[in-house]
This record gives sequence, C-alpha cells and structure tokens, in this order.
Amino acid sequence: MSKLRLAVVGVGEFGRNHVRVIRQSPGAELVAVVDTDRARAEEVAAANGCMALTDARELADKVDAAVVAVPTSAHADAGCALLEAGADVLVEKPIAHDLPSADRLIRAAERHGRALQVGHLERFNPAVMALGKIARLPLFFEIHRLSVFSPRSLDVDVVLDLMIHDIDILLSLVDREPEEVRAAGISILTPKVDIANVRLQFPGGCVANITASRVSTDRVRKLRLFQPHQYISVDYSRQDVMVFSVGANHQISFEQLPVNQGEPLALQLESFLECVAARKTPKPGGPEARRSLEVALAILAKIEEHSRSVAQALGSGWKSSTNPP
Repeated sequence: MSKLRLAVVGVGEFGRNHVRVIRQSPGAELVAVVDTDRARAEEVAAANGCMALTDARELADKVDAAVVAVPTSAHADAGCALLEAGADVLVEKPIAHDLPSADRLIRAAERHGRALQVGHLERFNPAVMALGKIARLPLFFEIHRLSVFSPRSLDVDVVLDLMIHDIDILLSLVDREPEEVRAAGISILTPKVDIANVRLQFPGGCVANITASRVSTDRVRKLRLFQPHQYISVDYSRQDVMVFSVGANHQISFEQLPVNQGEPLALQLESFLECVAARKTPKPGGPEARRSLEVALAILAKIEEHSRSVAQALGSGWKSSTNPP
C-alpha cells in the first residue's frame, strides 16, 4: 500500500510533535507544513524535507489528510477548508471553542464524505485502553490532572485545555451524559480559569470528581475508578493499571494489569491512518467530541455562576463590614 500524503497545519510546540510522529510512521509521508508564521513554517519544513505553506487552502490536491494543530478558535475554519478540499482531518482537541463551530466541522465532514477524528489523545493511552476492558459498572471516579504552568494553549481555559481529556474518558466509560454539574474555578496566572474542581453526577448514580490545574508544582495524571468489589487506579503518565478486588470471604487481591506501553500520539496517528485507508469511522469522531465539548461548556457556565455568587457574597460582606448598623 502506498503511503498516505499528510500535512500538519499549525507547527507550534504540539504541531511539531505531530510532525515527528508522521515522519516516523511507515504509512505516512509528510508533504507539507502550514503556519501563518512563514519563518516558522520554513524552519520546520527545512528540517523535515517538505513544503512550507502559510494557508491551509493551498493544500488542495496535494494531500490525502491533514492534522490541524492551530489555536482552538481557528479549528473550524482550518478544518472545514481542508474537508471541503477533499482531505480527511485529524483536529486537535477540543473539537472547537463553541458548539456552532463544532457543528460546522461535523456537517462539513458528512457533506464531503471525509473522516473527522478529534485528538482526544488519552483514548490511545495503553493504560486507558486496558481500563476500558475491565470497567463494567463505574460508580465513582476521582481524577486529577495537574500541570506546571506553560505558555502554550492559553487561548482557552484549563477546562478546555486539560480537563476535557478526562471528560472524554468519563463519557466513553459511563456512556451517559451527566444530569447534574457542580463546578468552581479561579484565574491565577491568566485571565482565564487556571484551576477547576468539578462534580458530575450521571443517571444511575455514578459520580465523578475532577480536578484540573495548570498552575501546579507537580505533573500529575491519575484516575481512580470504583465499581462493585473493585478499586482501579490508573496512572496515565506511567501507563499502569492497578486493580484491587474483593472476593469470597472478603479476601482482597491485587493485580497489575498487563499494558502494552506505547506513545499515545503515535498510536492515535496509526488509528487515523487506518480510518483514512479503510474508510472507517474514526474514534473519537466529531459527534463524540461535540458531546465532550458540550459538557465542558456546561462546566464553564457553572464556574461562571459560582464566581458571580462569590463576588456577590464578597461585595455584600464588604458593605456590611464598612457600613455597620
């Protein structure tokens, strides 16, 4: 089978990682990189032996597929241009910054018969794939995703930047949408929310507590799942899964699941290439990613609601303390 011709649109820090895995893939040929910063495009192109372009529309007839790694607010414009030109698209998460933009991408993919995959990278973490095989009836989740501060992805808040990974995993495991959302978040180093804590309740009683921060001193990527007679601990970074089970006579057993470790970004690319070559439906596709975005936006609305309540309480308290009866 001949190699699929690929391009990367947006070659900032994460876009360059996509360039690397495409160059390493036996099933893909990197033919172009696109960036509005011509100097950056030319630098990356020169290092990887491909064309440098500044407009995704110039890729028409030059590629079979493309990876879109531009800022989230530009996902819909870049992705739709590529889909309309006949290219299959892998767009970074979140699918878009709002639901109308997500719908534009989904409709464009359907209208032109193209594959639209969304880069919810943790779906391809080998530990998460192992978890999916044993998650039977999740009742409670405790999830922490903490990062040290980085200047990348500051066009979105921590919910769309980091927490959306865990929202996607939750929805794929529970296979229901939350019926109740409670959330609080604050801005620390940027004008947007930098740390957030969320409680989601699902039909059937499953509850998830999620904390995401991009102002931590440590990097933490952990998920804990509780289901009848089992406690499962997943470390995304180490790619390991530990299972504690309660059997007959209340005997507790411990097992570390076998995990075929690998780089999620490379595994994601191979899945995308397979979908393109075999015309299969990608995972996660546009509708799944839209569902994750809808929950993320509901969380942000609750954070805004909580912030207004706090501001009103502080204002009321300030008045009462400065204007005694």
